[in-house]
Amino acid sequence: MGLLIHIEMYKLRTVRAPLILLALSQLIIVGGVSGLAMSAGDLHDPTLAAEALAHAGLVSLLTLVLGITAVAGEYRNKTITDTYLSTPRRGRAVQAKLVAYGIAGSFFAVCNAVTAVVTARIWWAVNDVPFHVTSPGVWHTLVGCAVWNVAFAVIGVGIGALVRNLTAAVAGALAWIALVEGIIGQLIGGGLARWLPFASGSALGDMTVAGSTVHPLSQIGGGMVLAAYAAVFALIAVTTTVRRDVT
Repeated sequence: MGLLIHIEMYKLRTVRAPLILLALSQLIIVGGVSGLAMSAGDLHDPTLAAEALAHAGLVSLLTLVLGITAVAGEYRNKTITDTYLSTPRRGRAVQAKLVAYGIAGSFFAVCNAVTAVVTARIWWAVNDVPFHVTSPGVWHTLVGCAVWNVAFAVIGVGIGALVRNLTAAVAGALAWIALVEGIIGQLIGGGLARWLPFASGSALGDMTVAGSTVHPLSQIGGGMVLAAYAAVFALIAVTTTVRRDVT
């Protein structure tokens, strides 16, 4: 298993997609934090610091896309056959992908957190407002955002294994987050909507969606729910890959 994980990590280091997604994540964080700082009336509000840092979790959408490429990307590039020929036990190959992309999600999480903190500190300093990195609220948000990134990377692997078409998988995942989950949330009501994937992630990042009527889960509750989603999609990734033909 260790060798398989090493191979997957090597693949991640030798293709451009992870670097592009990582760079895009940093740009989104800088833009989001800057926009919040410029539009905020008073940066002395302690809730604004956590809201700014929550952008480190919001870009977990890109770790979701990264996870999808783990399997669906190989189908698109026609390399999946070679992967399964070199590792006939497909379940182990997918398990290695789950671990490797979970690690990649952790790396994204660290980079995202650093960018969010540095950008926020710059804007707070420009406005002569102290930014307390050591406050508990800041660390709760950063840890929650890190878990959000890792969980979405694992969920992405499951989606990619289930759908296999890269374009369809990415489009479907983003459509769910941007549109479908909101519609379903309105249909089932806020009490149930907070258990949906993106709502659970938002709870992890202590993020409140503007205009939302959903009362969020606690941060621990959101983490447990998102971990459950990740476990389900990991199981889906393994079982669907073992049972289905490659072609």
